[in-house]
Amino acid sequence: MSNNKNFFQGGQHWVWLNAGAISISIIMVVGLLLLIAVRGLSHFWPAEVKTFELDLDDKKEVVMGEIHNHEEDIQNGVEREQYLIKMGNRDQYGIDFRWLDLKDIKKESTHNDVVVVERREWGNLYGFINSISMDGKSVEATGENLEAIIERASDLHDQIREIEADDIGSINYDLEQLRLEQRRLELDDKLTPEALADLDQQRAQFNQQFLDYQAELQKLYAQIKRDSAEFELIGGETKSVNASLMVRSFQPNQMGFFSKIGHYFSKLGEFIFDEPREANTEGGVFPAIFGTILMVLLMSVVVTPLGVIAAVYMREYAKQGPLTRTIRIAVNNLAGVPSIVYGVFGLGFFVYFLGGSIDELFYPEVKPSPMFGTPGLIWASLTLALLTLPVVIVSTEEGLARIPSAIREGSLALGATKFETLWKTVLPMASPAMMTGLILAVARAAGEVAPLMLVGVVKLAPTLPLDANAPFLHLERKFMHLGFHIYDVGFQSPNVEAARPLVYATALLLVLIIILLNIAAIKIRNNLREKYKSLEQ
Repeated sequence: MSNNKNFFQGGQHWVWLNAGAISISIIMVVGLLLLIAVRGLSHFWPAEVKTFELDLDDKKEVVMGEIHNHEEDIQNGVEREQYLIKMGNRDQYGIDFRWLDLKDIKKESTHNDVVVVERREWGNLYGFINSISMDGKSVEATGENLEAIIERASDLHDQIREIEADDIGSINYDLEQLRLEQRRLELDDKLTPEALADLDQQRAQFNQQFLDYQAELQKLYAQIKRDSAEFELIGGETKSVNASLMVRSFQPNQMGFFSKIGHYFSKLGEFIFDEPREANTEGGVFPAIFGTILMVLLMSVVVTPLGVIAAVYMREYAKQGPLTRTIRIAVNNLAGVPSIVYGVFGLGFFVYFLGGSIDELFYPEVKPSPMFGTPGLIWASLTLALLTLPVVIVSTEEGLARIPSAIREGSLALGATKFETLWKTVLPMASPAMMTGLILAVARAAGEVAPLMLVGVVKLAPTLPLDANAPFLHLERKFMHLGFHIYDVGFQSPNVEAARPLVYATALLLVLIIILLNIAAIKIRNNLREKYKSLEQ
């Protein structure tokens, strides 16, 4: 009895309750991550393609596809078991997926020679190779020859993409700069005949380069259409597909374990490094990864000095009175403001007022099309910097408050000024707390979506904010973001079942990116903490 009394009086029960709560929280977080990982990463594994012979009430039918889901439920007191089949061939059947009741399945079989073809549009094609045409000549209808024509077409497609996006894109950018330069000279009444002749000469050079690239593109387009293949679908219909419309082909029912491993990592690499296609339900998410990381880095560059300066002023310089306490309360309350409110503020102040004023003062030649007076990367970064500013201020203030006053007094006694004491002694010792605030800011900013929908993020950005055109970093451009990509694919996609695995995969990728950014910041914080630990003691 006395042991129990000592146990409760000593507060050990609170320790055990706290430890249990933390353990349950960790288990729930790890379980959630595992669920997301399993449902997201399993999407890239090549599944078997099965054939189902259906005996329906009014007719017999044959369906072929992958088993996407298996459900059991009870309807009207009767147990019901169903398969969700990914049939593909959306251009032929109008749908990608179909529910099959197991009681209607008369026979289930597997054909080894079935081919899955991933296309640039209309989703997957499931069928059997009828014939293959290479350079206009018929060749043996094998999986190897099909992969050969797809590989040739993919190489040509990459060349076309490079010319269109890089070379012609750069020329279009230069032509637009010439147009703006001419308009600028007109507004300044400096468009002399000599200046106009010089602009026309440069424009003629760019136009000639454009025509040369166009001629090269026509040759490549003629080559990319030289190969094709004809497939027989399970219903007996035939479908001819040009090799330029195919991304890859494989025969999953013939693949061994190691072949499936190779296919899996090929699909995973495509998901990370390629651009999206098919309304973001196919392809990769590289532009969204790039936009997310770049926005977080820009936000960090802005919010860290602003937060530190504000915290230093309130803790070290401001007179501690009612006004300072009111400001501190206001900063704490800002952390609880809904993020969409920051988005509305960013749209009104940063985009329309600040961006519109910049266009009016420095870029009058762009009218009526705005340059900075429209949502873009810079305004999204500033909006999220404002959103996360209270976190950095509070963390930095707490770090400054923990530094013993004896250190400040000792520095001043040795002849250092207050600024030198602050710059060389106090701030370095408070740097771990600053990094803690930055870690929290990065974790919140990387996952925010609502404000970004108003100040710069888009469903599909045609170009990255960073490219080879001066000034290289284009802060005025719109960008893609992983958080918004998850929302778009999950709730705006016309093909919900096809998009669902990508939602899990993209969510896992976003979590991993946040973890990596935090690990880098935590590593820096720990190094700073070890460096200044002796001073704190």
